[in-house]
Amino acid sequence: MNTNDTYEDSIIDETFHTLNERHNNIYQFVMRYNDYILSTHEYGDGILLTMIEVHTLTYIEENPGVTVTQLANYWNKTKAALSQTVSRLTEKGLVLKTKKEDNAKNVCLYPTKLGIRLSKSHKLYDTLDITKTMGELKKECSVEEIEAFYKVISVYNKVIQKDFEINMGRKKRGKKGAVVKVNVDEAQ
Repeated sequence: MNTNDTYEDSIIDETFHTLNERHNNIYQFVMRYNDYILSTHEYGDGILLTMIEVHTLTYIEENPGVTVTQLANYWNKTKAALSQTVSRLTEKGLVLKTKKEDNAKNVCLYPTKLGIRLSKSHKLYDTLDITKTMGELKKECSVEEIEAFYKVISVYNKVIQKDFEINMGRKKRGKKGAVVKVNVDEAQ
């Protein structure tokens, strides 16, 4: 290894540690929130649902007749992923699948009476939970800081979405040979 390689390695290490320190809270938040999204919660009637399932149910309740394709577009997920979620909701008696009269290939989704009741319970649950969370945040953050956080998250989401569309998910799969050039001054 020559001196130039050692110098480049030290620059990369220094840059990584600087950026990683700043983003470590984001990484930890994303990992914890992912666990929270995938864990089950009881929103009413003793039925356990993941956050993905209950939010899908609520979208169906608010948009009766929606199709899996429309759900996939709304949530930016594959039709296969949403079909699995809808199947679980159907098995639990929360959603009905009905074929369109003019096109038997298109299946419309409708909430059952139990699905409607559970969706409404979910809305109350989330309202109370978000209110409680906001109260906890206000103990350490101003209203302006909280609003700024939501704005940053919104913009960050757009940045990630654009990056994902450009790279077609290659970064997520860790494609070998990918080189990322970072200007440390701009990143700080």
